[in-house]
Amino acid sequence: MKSQPEVWLRGPIPEYPAALQPVAHAILQAQEEIHGLMKGFPSYLLWEKPVGLASPAFHLRHIAGVLDRMATYAKAEALNEAQFAYLKSEGVPKSELSTEELLKDLDQCIAEFLKLLSLTDPDTLADYRGVGRAQLPSTVGGLLFHAAEHMQRHYGQLLVTVKVLQVK
Repeated sequence: MKSQPEVWLRGPIPEYPAALQPVAHAILQAQEEIHGLMKGFPSYLLWEKPVGLASPAFHLRHIAGVLDRMATYAKAEALNEAQFAYLKSEGVPKSELSTEELLKDLDQCIAEFLKLLSLTDPDTLADYRGVGRAQLPSTVGGLLFHAAEHMQRHYGQLLVTVKVLQVK
C-alpha cells in the first residue's frame, strides 16, 4: 500500500474554512498517526508509566478531553460537571478499557471537534473567549489552534511512551 503525503500536503479540505485548514490538517494528521502507532498495541500496557512518563491511556484520554474542553470554551460555554469529572479521571487507571475503545472514544471527540470547526465563522476567530474559572483571555481562534497543537504535543509524548513500552 502506497503511503499518502501528510494531510496538509493533500490540499484543502472543503468542509473547513480556509483560515481553519491548518487546524483541521493538524488534527487529522495526529489522528492518523495515533491510529498507526496504536494498531495492535496491547491493552494490558495502556496504563503503564515507564520511567515515570504518563501512560498511553492518559494521553489518549487527555487529547479527547482537551478537544472537548477547547470546543466548549470556543462556544463561549462553561465546563459542566461531567467535563470536570472526566478531567479528574483522565489518568486514573481503568483496566476495563481496551486500546480499541480508547481510540473509538478519541475518534468520537475528534469528529465532534471537527464538526464545530466546520461550522465556525472565520469572522469570529478574534472574538474574546474566557478560559476556566479565572476567565483567562483567549479567542475563538486561539482555542481552536491550541486544541490542535496540544493534540500534536500529546501525540509526540504518546509516541515516545509507546516506543519505550514496546522495547521492554
